[in-house]
Amino acid sequence: MKIFYVTRDIERALGTEPSENYIIITNRTPYSESIQKNYPDFVHLISAADINVDNKDMAISQGLLDTVALLKSNIAKKLIDSPIMVFKNTALIEAVVKENGWTLLNPFSKLAEKIENKITQIAWLGELGNKYLPPHTVALTKDLVWKKEPLIIQWEHGHTGLGTILINSDAELTELKSKFPERTARATSFINGPSFTINVVVNKSEVLLGNISYQITGLPPFTDNVFSTIGNDWSLTHSILSEAEIEEIHNMAKEIGALMSRDGWKGLFGLDFIKDDERGRIFLIEINARQPASTTYESFLQEENRRNGLVGATIFEAHIAAISGKNIDSTPIIPINDGAQIIQRITKKIHTSANSLIDVPTDEISGTLELLGYRVIGYPNTAINEDLLRIQSQKGIMETHGKFNARGKEILEIL
Repeated sequence: MKIFYVTRDIERALGTEPSENYIIITNRTPYSESIQKNYPDFVHLISAADINVDNKDMAISQGLLDTVALLKSNIAKKLIDSPIMVFKNTALIEAVVKENGWTLLNPFSKLAEKIENKITQIAWLGELGNKYLPPHTVALTKDLVWKKEPLIIQWEHGHTGLGTILINSDAELTELKSKFPERTARATSFINGPSFTINVVVNKSEVLLGNISYQITGLPPFTDNVFSTIGNDWSLTHSILSEAEIEEIHNMAKEIGALMSRDGWKGLFGLDFIKDDERGRIFLIEINARQPASTTYESFLQEENRRNGLVGATIFEAHIAAISGKNIDSTPIIPINDGAQIIQRITKKIHTSANSLIDVPTDEISGTLELLGYRVIGYPNTAINEDLLRIQSQKGIMETHGKFNARGKEILEIL
């Protein structure tokens, strides 16, 4: 079956090789142009000049078209003659798809919203929420009470840590109450410890587990936000987590995956966890009801292992099979135990020292890193905390929680 993957960022779609049965429609950027050179018939690029004038105001963000705008373009309308998949489904995407008589393979946006929303997620999880979430309460901000211990406040939505606030004092909580008294919040006990993520596929009646990665979070100079996820390292899993803790994460993923399957989910989702050494517990901290951002590089590392003789499917291949209605339950997901990626986000320092186009010597930095064997992807973003560079290594870059090894320090020195 032929599938069109329509996405703002081509990196999201590169979990498998473009082909006559897997066609990508995306923004024109220097990186997407480099990919198109290798797949001229299977990668189609669109720029702002290619869309209708009356759509431009709502479609362009940091010079790039969003998925809705890409779908509305005349180029997409001429090309698409088969089912579509997207990175993350929304009601607006569903409306455009319906208007054009296309078929969208992703799960319904209402289901994704119910699962991912920090407030509705608690009711949806039911007993699993009591079993796996850290101690928490849901209330209007004005009704929250300071109990002389740090709190994590989360709103309904947040991305890369931007919807998460650490409260360390009664004064900070009072200030938050004055700003957002009527906003519903989820208040969770603060947990200090390493965090991890796992990509999971619901494929008909089966829950297929990807590889657990250590989640690199909040480290300068890659971000200013202590809660921002800036990368993954698959080499640390077995050195930080015990076999019992790994099994606990796997069981948690299977139970949540079964709940999602019950409600009609198919394809990828991601789970984030934190290891609380003080309490001796693994807690669930996030459900990403969409294709997680680490999927592409996990699949790349899995393909490398397959070339070296391991048998099975990549997590992205399992995703495509699942949303297409195919059954690969008997095919194992390829294991990996090494490799890492880290993202240089646009920090305040980068933003204030650059012009509106983020005029930093990224070409020079990328070239130096590539000579040392790293893969580097550049992004034309301009907003604070957006991706600027994605740096990928086939070996781990972390020595332990929050501490870089020699490769990580090498990247730091170049940046």
